Amino acid sequence: MTRTQESSTHWGTFQVEISDDGREVVETRPYSDDPDAAPAIAAVAEGLRHPSRVTRPAIRRRWLERGPGPDPLRGTPDDQYVEVGWDEALDLLARELDRVRTVHGNRGIFGGSYGWGSAGRFHHAQSQLHRFLTSIGGYTRSINDYSRGASLVLLPHLIGPRGMRELRNRPPSWRHIAEHTDLMIAFGGLRRSNTWVVPGGHDRHVGTRLAGEAAASTHIVSVSSQRDDTLAEWDAEWVGIRPGTDTAVLLALTHTLVTEGLADEAFLATHTVGADRVRAYLRGEPDGVAKTPEWAEAVSGVPATTIRDLARRAAAGRTLVNVTYSLQRAEHGEQAIFAAVTFAAFLGQIGLPGGGFTHGYGSMGDYGVGVVPVPLPTFPQGRNPVTDFIPCARISDLLLHGGESIPYDGGTLGLPVIRLVYWAGGNPFHHHQDLRRLTRAVAAVDTLVVNEFHWTPTARHADIVLPAATGLERDDLAAGAGDTRLRTMPRAVAPAGEAREEFWIYDQLARRLDADFAEGRDSREWLETIYEEWRERPDTPDAPPFEEFWRNGGTPLPQHHYRDDAFTDYRADPVAHPLDTPSGRIELFSTTLDAFGLADTAGHAVWIDTAEPPGSPYDLQLLCTQPSRRLHSQLDMAAPSRSTKVADREPVRLHPSDAAARGLTDGDVALVHSAQGSLLAGVVTTDALLSGVAQMHTGAWYDPSAPEIADCVNVLTKDVGTSQLTQASSGARVAVSIARYDGELPPVRAYEGPRLAAR
Repeated sequence: MTRTQESSTHWGTFQVEISDDGREVVETRPYSDDPDAAPAIAAVAEGLRHPSRVTRPAIRRRWLERGPGPDPLRGTPDDQYVEVGWDEALDLLARELDRVRTVHGNRGIFGGSYGWGSAGRFHHAQSQLHRFLTSIGGYTRSINDYSRGASLVLLPHLIGPRGMRELRNRPPSWRHIAEHTDLMIAFGGLRRSNTWVVPGGHDRHVGTRLAGEAAASTHIVSVSSQRDDTLAEWDAEWVGIRPGTDTAVLLALTHTLVTEGLADEAFLATHTVGADRVRAYLRGEPDGVAKTPEWAEAVSGVPATTIRDLARRAAAGRTLVNVTYSLQRAEHGEQAIFAAVTFAAFLGQIGLPGGGFTHGYGSMGDYGVGVVPVPLPTFPQGRNPVTDFIPCARISDLLLHGGESIPYDGGTLGLPVIRLVYWAGGNPFHHHQDLRRLTRAVAAVDTLVVNEFHWTPTARHADIVLPAATGLERDDLAAGAGDTRLRTMPRAVAPAGEAREEFWIYDQLARRLDADFAEGRDSREWLETIYEEWRERPDTPDAPPFEEFWRNGGTPLPQHHYRDDAFTDYRADPVAHPLDTPSGRIELFSTTLDAFGLADTAGHAVWIDTAEPPGSPYDLQLLCTQPSRRLHSQLDMAAPSRSTKVADREPVRLHPSDAAARGLTDGDVALVHSAQGSLLAGVVTTDALLSGVAQMHTGAWYDPSAPEIADCVNVLTKDVGTSQLTQASSGARVAVSIARYDGELPPVRAYEGPRLAAR
């Protein structure tokens, strides 16, 4: 006999089958009535007892014997770790934290959590770590995110912070699109697998079904380098485009509206500023280059006739212009967002039902599904007294160039000298770009600490590794934006080995440092506290007391009813409901941006060519996209992710003509090389890609055991900011060469864990 209960991850709610003795998770599986469950759910059970689990505190031998300090051998594949008891590990870490804050100040501690470790509202890795570091005096923090880093900086200049919130929280629902939208132009496509993921997870996955219903009445045009960026059954029109040239096409679409008298001049006059400056740029007055469809065709490969036809169709009906997050994750990627806002403004449909500009369909599972119109329970982080911060994509800059500065959002950010990095809930040796540079960066600090479930590449670079309990090994509660229930996540089994809740770890450390992290409560009492505080809020719906909530497995959440689209009040009366921009309007030309005087940013959207120079050996554009069988790098070692491998390597997709030109066929192993590094990949051919384009998923675990041919795609990508304005991630594409590999294949050691020795 077995018993079954419920739990959640960021890729959804699922059933957990537990052995009759309560010791083992037999299976994790989706609910049968989940219409589009994520395949990664099946990996959770395997990950729980995988040989790569961290089961005891471990200290890197060189750090243990030599003490803290920079170490160029940090992360060496054959590094040895010494397993110790909890008291020794916590004493060592507490002394090191105290040394750093006493000698160097708390700004010398970088709190590096990037989240995604657990869907729980209480055991949220970022909240837990930040609360602890705040309790001991503070830390240098990161801001923004890898997903929308450039947009988060740019868009407030164009539509204001309130406009940003409307864009995120009040986009048209898929049902609204089905009712009102004639044409949806999706720059970057509408990738199905991305809709499986929501921070906090969803009770059931409904986004794909709702999008399919909308596709029955709304014509979708996917502007992408990949035809399969939309489901075949949606019957979307594919406009193939060279990677990184969406800005050029958007400018040419706007040029067509202007030259053919299709622009909404009344809307531009009453709701925007700077349209005259945009027109001058489109005519080519500043640079001598008119942004015509013929010009865009030469840049993008999209025929001029297609661009003109698309602009005319957009002006003839209700049109929604959507840009995925991926387009701004590239050098000067924010310009595609700027150009899309500009095109939508010239169409004049911003604020109309089913029309205007959106940013997120095809990127997140909650976009177009709805939002929960009440705050959700959270674990309070406290107030960080340290004011230093960096954009999250600039980790290596921070660690390598402490004491220097970088430009950011029109100002200058000073980089503190970091002595200790404490990371939890994420894997920067997947998320970050140019991993060899990141290796040099972490070698420069005195101490790297991680709380981890598995011996991930980040754990393999750490000096102190503390085993953390997973979401199935602790009590929690979960909900995501647009969810139907606040759900319980009861513990299924005891933690593996000596793993402990992170709450316990931080409480024990805080006690050693004379700090108050727990405020006299254990984790169960805190779980009840944040729930009851949420229940007592005046805007919270009727909800039962905690014990009843826990017995019931959750409580319903009110559903958001779209009263209309974002910017409806502003469109109706821009004087009574101005945007919080300097002009109160949509700024198609921003005097603020212009005054920054940055070489790579202007007051309006501009085309900046990032193509490889003639004669470059890197003749293919590699798209680095989100995986379909794992979330980022989570559970890459489990069966769903392994099922996608080719010759035990992460696959690289190529157009048949590109493969044939290189003597490659399906199943071959290829050497993929960029200016930053190289890797081995298994070849898959498909005509769903444009010729000249290759594609790989992110998230394969970085394996430096064969230094010249590691597996993770981020050994290839550039670690440069999108621009001096936004300083965001530019890792969505990179120029590469691909050749057949006939050498002896080195073994994949990514999932083995380090050499361990007892104390």
